Amino acid sequence: MKNFGFLRVAAVSPDVVVGDVEQNVLNICRCIDELKQKGVQIAVFPELCITGYTCADLFEQNLLLESAKNALTVILAHTQGIAVFVGLPLRSFSGSLYNVAALLSNAEKILIYPKTFIPNYGEFYEKRWFTPFEASCGCNEQMFDWPVGGLLKINDDSGFTGAVLAAEVCEDAWVPLSPSTVFCLNGANVIVNLSAGNEVIGKASYRKDLILGNSAKNVCAYVYANAGMGESTQDLVFSGHSLIAENGSLLAEKKPFDEKNKFIISDIDIEKINHERIRMETFSQNSSFFKNSQSSNQSLPAKFQEITVKSTDFLKNENLERKIDGHPFVPQVQEKMWARCAEITQMQAWGLAKRIRHTGVEKVVVGISGGLDSTLALLVACRAFDILKKERSNIVGITMPGFGTTGRTYENAKMLVKSCGASLEEISIKEAASGHLKDLSHALDVYDVTYENAQARERTQVLFDWANMHGAILIGTGDLSELALGWCTYNGDQMSNYGVNNSIPKTLVRCLVQYYADFVFKENEKLAETLNDIIDTPVSPELLPPDKDGKIAQKTENTVGSYILHDFFLYNCVRNGFSPEKIYFLAKIAVKQKNLEPFSDETIKNTLRIFYKRFFGQQFKRSCMPDGVKVGTVSLSPRGDWRMPSDSSVELWLKQVENLK
Repeated sequence: MKNFGFLRVAAVSPDVVVGDVEQNVLNICRCIDELKQKGVQIAVFPELCITGYTCADLFEQNLLLESAKNALTVILAHTQGIAVFVGLPLRSFSGSLYNVAALLSNAEKILIYPKTFIPNYGEFYEKRWFTPFEASCGCNEQMFDWPVGGLLKINDDSGFTGAVLAAEVCEDAWVPLSPSTVFCLNGANVIVNLSAGNEVIGKASYRKDLILGNSAKNVCAYVYANAGMGESTQDLVFSGHSLIAENGSLLAEKKPFDEKNKFIISDIDIEKINHERIRMETFSQNSSFFKNSQSSNQSLPAKFQEITVKSTDFLKNENLERKIDGHPFVPQVQEKMWARCAEITQMQAWGLAKRIRHTGVEKVVVGISGGLDSTLALLVACRAFDILKKERSNIVGITMPGFGTTGRTYENAKMLVKSCGASLEEISIKEAASGHLKDLSHALDVYDVTYENAQARERTQVLFDWANMHGAILIGTGDLSELALGWCTYNGDQMSNYGVNNSIPKTLVRCLVQYYADFVFKENEKLAETLNDIIDTPVSPELLPPDKDGKIAQKTENTVGSYILHDFFLYNCVRNGFSPEKIYFLAKIAVKQKNLEPFSDETIKNTLRIFYKRFFGQQFKRSCMPDGVKVGTVSLSPRGDWRMPSDSSVELWLKQVENLK
């Protein structure tokens, strides 16, 4: 049984008949039974769903209150293996009436969460019927016949799921210091909200931003279930707008006035949330600060309640109720992708502009191969010089033909530099590299790592020496994916004065070059044409001789595997801290969802093995990488996001890879 840290949740907006408890309970139970068939472990219904939110003065009717309380017995019979939150009006022993979220599971009444903040403004008059819950003023579990509030540990058949849950009711989410924030600072990582929020112009959009913001601020999952169109329309209208969010990201949404769907389901990733809290260690600092401050008078019960829900075997079913992004660095919506590219190109260019301004140099030099990375570096340099109002002719692109250079890349390199308005230099390395290999008594027809690295280091020497001669700085071209795999020559193309592509993964490099072709330089037809041909050129270091037709023989992805997969692995390993087993599972799900190219299971596993071997084995190259700005949430700079011993063992990770099925 394997859940990979996932918990299946649902936000439900059932049919409601105002005041008809029996019919409402029947509708609730039908939904619960259907959700159990879908493997849902936590089901959240709206505020006051047993009676209807819009009962108004009917909440003062004893018959309605007693019927609502007695109805829980009927619902309890349907809660085996699932945790269900329902809303109802509930009287305390003192006679006060509370608007509560009741948690039912395994035929037991587990907890209630009374509404803390009762709105009495605008269209809301809840204080006419309900009492605010104030734990510090004696409103505690002694006033009810079951426990009040607190944190709830969620177990399944395999043990603790990692989920710690708590609830709030509607308006509670809208106040500056919400109960959900208090719960999260005390350990909750899943918040459910039973709501009955009416619609007015623009409220749905605001509500969505609020819930996403709450989940981001509290680094938690947030399940928001809203009352639907069965509520009274005497003065207000309700739409059933419901949301499931995770750390600021929307997982599922029931659109306003959607009559077709009674619920939304998603698998929230508890492991991902907990990893983010470890990574963002200021969260724990804030938690400690809060607990030691006067604000912590909002006390919580000292002990955790626990419930056990039925396990969902995600590994066996190979199905997830959430989208797995197969290209995590590249937005799949074109409009968002171009906006992302515009933002990144600005950051790259301004970062380089600052370095040029600081050093006082008039020139920069870039080694131009006719490939994607050096092309992007040159384009960034052009924008930086435009920002500084400097002539692009002071950008010097040097092409250095070697043993593996093909006609296509050679011509593209020259045309690229000329079309940009930069200055072109050509310095062949063939003679120098041949002489160096002869000095080493290395045969020129032995195509080993020395043969390749000699060329890479010769090019770097040429570039640095040229920069020294002309008072320039050398702009590095290597990208994030190459850094992760160590697909660069130590003290060769690994080194520069400033690396503009240090945090740009290979899958994004292609998009950025396309952005320059389609938007930035679209009026320059020759440049745009050259850029498009470079985009279509296979990725290669061109360190081995071309084939008999003069075409590229050495293709990087034939050796290390697809960069699409490597970028997927890199993101989930570094950003999310996932294990090889989980990354493999997610990759297969992404393929199944058609969010990732149709790689076979064997290809995914083999490429994953290469990733871990190289990621661990090549750390020494990253430990002395050049300066360069961070533009995304994944960076491997030893001065920033990633600090890893160069001599750490990969065996633990490889053993798990080898056991993958």
